[in-house]
This record gives sequence, structure tokens and C-alpha cells, in this order.
Amino acid sequence: MALIVPNTVPFSCSVEPNKTSMSFRSDFLCPITSSRTQKNAKKFIASYGYAPVSTPLETSNDQISDYICVADEEKMVKKKLRSTLSEKGEPTLETLEMVDAIQRLSIEHHVFIEIKETLRKLHMQRHRYNYHGRDLREVSLCFRLLRQEGYHVSAESLFGDFQDKDRGFKGELENDIKGLLELFEASQLSIEGEDILENAREFAGNNLVRLSLIRESYQGRVITDVLHKPYHKTLSRITAKRFIEVIDVVHGGKEWLQSLLQVAEIDQSLLKTLHQEEASIILKWWRELGLTGEVRKARDQPLKWHAWTVAVNQDPGLSQLRVAMAKVIPLVYILDDIFDVYGGIDELTIFTQVVERWNYGDLEKLPNHMKVFFKTLDMITMEISHKIYKEHGWNPIKSLQKSWARLCEAFLVEARWFESGYLPNKEEYLENGIVSSGVHLVMLHFFYLLGEEITDEKAELMENNPKIVSSVATILRLHDDLGSAKDEKQDGFDGSYVRCYVNQHQGSTVEEARTHSLQMISEAWKRLNEECLNPNPFSGSSFAKACLNVARTVPLMYTYDGDHRLPGLDDYLKSLVSDRFNPC
Repeated sequence: MALIVPNTVPFSCSVEPNKTSMSFRSDFLCPITSSRTQKNAKKFIASYGYAPVSTPLETSNDQISDYICVADEEKMVKKKLRSTLSEKGEPTLETLEMVDAIQRLSIEHHVFIEIKETLRKLHMQRHRYNYHGRDLREVSLCFRLLRQEGYHVSAESLFGDFQDKDRGFKGELENDIKGLLELFEASQLSIEGEDILENAREFAGNNLVRLSLIRESYQGRVITDVLHKPYHKTLSRITAKRFIEVIDVVHGGKEWLQSLLQVAEIDQSLLKTLHQEEASIILKWWRELGLTGEVRKARDQPLKWHAWTVAVNQDPGLSQLRVAMAKVIPLVYILDDIFDVYGGIDELTIFTQVVERWNYGDLEKLPNHMKVFFKTLDMITMEISHKIYKEHGWNPIKSLQKSWARLCEAFLVEARWFESGYLPNKEEYLENGIVSSGVHLVMLHFFYLLGEEITDEKAELMENNPKIVSSVATILRLHDDLGSAKDEKQDGFDGSYVRCYVNQHQGSTVEEARTHSLQMISEAWKRLNEECLNPNPFSGSSFAKACLNVARTVPLMYTYDGDHRLPGLDDYLKSLVSDRFNPC
């Protein structure tokens, strides 16, 4: 079963696109008069990094003022970030707090270079940065920021001073709310074999649960929210609301605070327009494609597929990448529906062979909906391959075709299991389920569209479903199988890791199987964390951040309420078009 997004209320789109060709970065064309101020504003808009997906974009004088305002605030933030380093460049707590605030508000693209340089200096000087005598909150924050940037800092060396002689955390820390919150957040970046971070997570978690029950209702709510949605494992747009609610308490009196909030507010307004335009283009393309007219029971959810692309790729300057990915993701869903609902084994076997050979030879043996789908698949794959070659000088056509063949093969395996009544063991099921999740195919397309340091070595690595991708696929597959509802438009059958576990371990209960699945998800997160650290091939890259965002998006897509709906996804969709920075 592929990535599932049940029906939710779609948001409205008001910008009608034209048919300009795609490019990753283009300029705003603004219908304004030609005064010097407006010309300067247009120059700034063109270089700002918000690449629109069609032109002209109707930009009001108020929006021009917003761009000028954010430019001024951006200069101030950069200046302050530089000035927080001492003459010797020694990092300070205020430096760490400012970097953290910028990242939590999702405005790091404004000071991307400055943040990287700040954290690089912090890492280089980590031996001079005397952790002894610093409090738990500061050390935990430093550890988390460095690990998020891909630096493989030692948890033992940083947190050892906070342990007692029995290797447990000191009792004097049990009521340090700020320290415990930051320690819990830091523990989410653990990798396999880091017992100290496992102990940290358990120590911080248990004490935070206790404190949430005895503190004021507001503090209790904040603590509970952190426990359920830690920053590292949650989309930043979601955690930003919580951060804004407590920002005055944590950072009250800091002169740079209001500037950050103003930049975040303006960003949200600009992003709303951008996402509406993207959604409008995708909706128009999907309707003109007409695929649902041929595959009538297939899912018809273009705006929800767009939500996936926004969640995974949050860079404002990569609108065209999101539009391109929104053409790939629907095909994964429709293909899943064809194998689940439409085809018999014989037809599905022939169809898989057609995709494996990527030719029209045996297509006439298949029903019309399969013919139409393959022709559409061929067209979209050629279009995206041409785009990648034009943008990055790399022809990925064979690699993309192979990825579709592998996905069909995995779907066919599941169809044969169902047809024969065979229930695989949990290892066999998960190995195939990692492929049938569609994550590898989607991230392979993303890798080439991103065009970030494409080499023969990385291309070969991507073909073989590297750990950074397979760990994400494991998280998605297992979380999906824990869900209690199915997509309203799916009439077929999908297996379940829980069911395979119970069948394989006679006498075990469903609850035990679910507990085991959650532990497997935790272990997959550790592998993902490690793959994002140096010296692994994708560490510190935009691709690694995208993989993390796929994993962070999973709970939105599979956490159902009692009405078989996804309230988290509903709120997230609304946040994409909110006029104010008030995410879900």
C-alpha cells in the first residue's frame, strides 16, 4: 500500500496559473509603476528566493512593502547573529537561543549561511567550549543544534557531568523543567547504541509527565505537547505555534525577538500566496490529465498530494520542484489502486512486465484503464527526465523507469499473497512493504529534481534504496499498519505488520504486536538520525532534510480520530493558507 491520504476538506485556490514553462527559480513580474523605489523593490523581489510557478503574479503595493520590510529585518537579524559571537568567536547561550528560534520559526533560509557558519565555529571550538559548569538546558541545546546540522558530537562527553556514579541522571535535575524539556528534545536525535540518550529520554520523559500533572494548566499543556510532538520528529510549521506561545517566557526581553516574529509573519503571508498558486497549477493539471475518468475508483486528491510536497520540501525557492513532485505522487496512489482494486493476477502480471520492459508491446492485451495509465506514466516520466537533464545535465530516465518497475513488482507480490491466502512472516512482509510504500520511488525523483551534487556514486547509491531512504520507508510502513482506518476510496486489501507478527508469534496479542511495531519505528528513527550525520554521504544536505520531513509527515497522515478522519492533516492544510503565522 502506498502513501495514503484520506479525504479531508480541501483549501481554496484563488490564483489562476498560465502555461509558462517550468524552471526552479524565476522572477516576480509585478504590475507596478516605474518609480525608483518600486524598481528597487522589484529587484529585491526577484532575488528574494520565493520563486513563483507562473507569471505574472499580481503583487500589490502592500506586498511590495512587506518585501522591503522583511529585507530590512533580515539585515538586522544577520547583523545581530554575527554580533552575538565574541571577538574570539566563542559561542554564547544567546547565540544558541537565536539560532534555535530562527529554525523553529522556519525562517532559516534568510540567514542560512550565517547559521551554518555559526554552528561550524561552535563545532570547531567544542573542545574550548567548556561544558563543565553549564546548565542542562544549555548543554542539551548545544548538542541538539550540532546534531541537527549533521555534526557527530559525542553524547557521552556532553552529558557525562549530569550523571551520578551509577550512570543515572542526578536527582537534583528532576524539577528543572527547562533543562528536562531541552534534554528530552536532544534525546530524539539518538542513534543506535547510545544508551546515555536512551536513559536521558526515559529520565526526562518520566519527570516531565510527573511535572505536567502538578504544574499550572498552561505549563502542563506545554509539557504534554512536547512529549507528544518533539521538535525533531515534528514538522516545524506545527511546532512553531507552540514556540510562539512560549517565546516571551523563554526569550523575553531579547531585542532580536520581535524582528524574528515580524519576519515569520511576513513569510507566512508570502508563503500562503505561493502555496495557493502551486495548488492552482496542480489542480488545473490534474483535471486536464483526466486520469480519474479512466480509473474511476481511483483516489482523486490533488490538493492533499500537494500537501505532501509542501511538508517534505519547505524551501520557498523550490516551488517548481513541488509542482513536479505533485505529478509523481498521484501516479503512486493510482498505481496502488489499480493493483488493489482493479486487476486480476494475470492482467497485473502482464502490466508489470510492460513496466519492466517499458514498451508498448503487450499493452493491447490489457484493459483500457491500464493502457491509459501506462501512457500517462510514460509521458510524465519523460517530462520529468527532460526537466532534470535541462536543469542539471543528468539523464535519469533509466533509473526512474526501474523504480516504477520495482514498485509494480512489490505491488504484484502483495496481490499474489492476497490471491493465494498466503500470510508472510513479519520479516518478509516488511522487506516487501518498504518498497511498496512508494518512499524510495518518490525520494529518487526528489533526489534528481533537487540536483544536489549528483554523482555516479550517489546515483548508484540511490538506486539501491540507501539506509536514509529505507529507514523512512520503514517508519511509514509500520505507522501505516498501526492506523485504525482505511482510505474511504480503497476497496482492496492490504496486509498488516501487526497481523503478520501475531500469526508468527503464536500466543501473542495485538497489543504486544503494536508495542513491537512502535519499538521498530523508534529503531528506524535512530538509523535515520545516523544517516544524517557526518561522514555519511547525505549528511547535512537538503535531501537529508527532506527524508526527515517525510518521517515527520507520517503521523499527520496516519493518526486517525474516532470518526476515521485526520484532524492533524486538516489543521496542517489550513495552516498552509493562513494569513497569520498561526499554524496547526
